[in-house]
Amino acid sequence: MRATEPARNRSTLAHQVRYALRHPERIPAHARRAARDAWLRLRYRDHIAYYRAVMASDAARSTEAAVGHNPSREAWARIGRMQFDYLVRHGLQPHHRMLEIGCGNLRAGRLFIDYLDTGHYYGIDISPHILLAAQDTLAAGRLQPKLPYLVLADDLTFAFLPDAHFDVVHAHSVFSHSPPHVIEECFAHVGRILAPGGFFDFTFDRTEGAEHQVLREDFYYRTETLTALAARHGLDARFMDDWERLPHGQSKMRVTVAADRARTVGP
Repeated sequence: MRATEPARNRSTLAHQVRYALRHPERIPAHARRAARDAWLRLRYRDHIAYYRAVMASDAARSTEAAVGHNPSREAWARIGRMQFDYLVRHGLQPHHRMLEIGCGNLRAGRLFIDYLDTGHYYGIDISPHILLAAQDTLAAGRLQPKLPYLVLADDLTFAFLPDAHFDVVHAHSVFSHSPPHVIEECFAHVGRILAPGGFFDFTFDRTEGAEHQVLREDFYYRTETLTALAARHGLDARFMDDWERLPHGQSKMRVTVAADRARTVGP
């Protein structure tokens, strides 16, 4: 049995009824999310503004819960370690320059910062509340001498970042909360900031059936949809099979610039 299985369509009434019957204790929490979603839909038409408000609401209760929806500090640390260990096994080196999209309160970022050379970690997030919590994580870990960059972002155009600068771009649990136009915006611009030979790893909620969303918070995609979307912007996307064996509910892909492959293969 794989740790990660493709999701069924969670937006259908039949699924919601079955889920409620199996987990009646979770009904109040879902009802609160649904009510919040209805209110925020009225206030924010832009998805970034909408999800920033979601993060503010979650962070007011617990910054750990806001990053991964799990209130356990132990689970927060375990999932951060899992991200770090996987990326180190798959190419991250101390001299690399890394951009983490959706860095949150540095669940994995604290480990990346400690591992990378000074000044080589750059984290962006849409939530000022989470970035304040990230500063607390830095101080608690005594990581100030590593001089990480933590920046608030409004979009994924990376307009304020230099060309060909980052060897590694990483986004964990970002596309699982992003509609298609946000993902396409990222694909349209990430190739510009990747250094030659660099790569972009991201996780997503995978389905093999109909693509769907639950509220405006959770989005489920077919692998081939993301592969085709990446190709539209000159990127190669590869499904990371070995990630599936790890105890996390999402899937992972790695994106590289197609021109890099052409240079490697040659005429």
